[in-house]
Amino acid sequence: MMSATMIIRVNRFAFHVCKRNKGIGNHQRYGIRHNSDQVDGKTLERLNDRSILRVSGNEASAFLQGLITNDMKHLAEGASNIYTLFLNIKGRVMYDAIVYQSEESNMYYIECDSQVVESLQRHLQLYRVRRKIDIKHIGDKINVWSMFNSTKHFVNGATVNESEKRKLEGMIFPCGTLSNSKASKFIDNIIIYEDPRLPDLGLRILAESQIGKHEIIKHLDFDVSLSKNVGNYKALRYKLGIGEGVHDLPPAKALPLEINCDYLHGISFHKGCYIGQELTARTYHTGVVRKRLMPLVFDNIVDKPLLYDEKILNESNNVVGKFRGYIEKYGLGLMRINESLSAQQLNISGINIKVVKPTWWPQEFQTETVSAKDIK
Repeated sequence: MMSATMIIRVNRFAFHVCKRNKGIGNHQRYGIRHNSDQVDGKTLERLNDRSILRVSGNEASAFLQGLITNDMKHLAEGASNIYTLFLNIKGRVMYDAIVYQSEESNMYYIECDSQVVESLQRHLQLYRVRRKIDIKHIGDKINVWSMFNSTKHFVNGATVNESEKRKLEGMIFPCGTLSNSKASKFIDNIIIYEDPRLPDLGLRILAESQIGKHEIIKHLDFDVSLSKNVGNYKALRYKLGIGEGVHDLPPAKALPLEINCDYLHGISFHKGCYIGQELTARTYHTGVVRKRLMPLVFDNIVDKPLLYDEKILNESNNVVGKFRGYIEKYGLGLMRINESLSAQQLNISGINIKVVKPTWWPQEFQTETVSAKDIK
């Protein structure tokens, strides 16, 4: 799959990946010193629910440009990967994905949820028409891994009082307003990338299927623990308030801006047309999004099933959000931002919860309230 075109020690690369996070100082073999309330600890986890499509051909970039929310020009200009969405004609999210630059020209890897990889492949083939493009599912040849800080104590959001001071939440930020990743390393049959969404999500690693976890750790060249239970990565995402895959984003239900795709550098508002652009552009021009995906915290580990779209109520029994998913004490909800942050109490099915505003949301806010109707 991959040639050793850039045989490099990864500890230097990984240090620069994490250098941008708060609380980082000197390093030793990619050991990172955090603030006193954080504990060093890197975890490597294979993401069994993610799979890979390979798209190749001279017209591959132009082909993908007309189908995704992000801009393929970022890859041409040096970015190593981009976060993006595939939408249906009504502007609803069909598939969330990460597009990776490969070591070969005119070849890209598309990471998506394993449950929809065949559906995404058919979607791409439908629009291929007469282009000389090869679209192949290579999930049996490449595994997807994540390396992340599993022991970091996230302060996901501000207190209610702090949040009340902000009169307008949910501003739209197109991709490119914050720096995108431009780093990747090729080592034997392993490619290591920064996660294009957030530094807190760590590294994304594509490795040939015969390569085991210990071989990957050897190339990372620093102390890494192996995830003992599948779900550490999912818990991390939920703490941060990031949806991924069909369980969090069932096809044809979510809107791109409501799942924070703009905050995660996944939408270009300056590129040409793509499928589903009209509604997304119209929402962008209103200037504000009233509902967004946000982290939820339960007082205790949930011991009963909660359904997708279940109503989240405030102290007045008004609906301020809809439930999306949970693991252990952490969950996701599509929340009416101002109403949920100002609520004195929130509950779902009689279970008390707290909502937090992620610290990674952009801090710039408009000085005047923009009137915008909710997109139903």
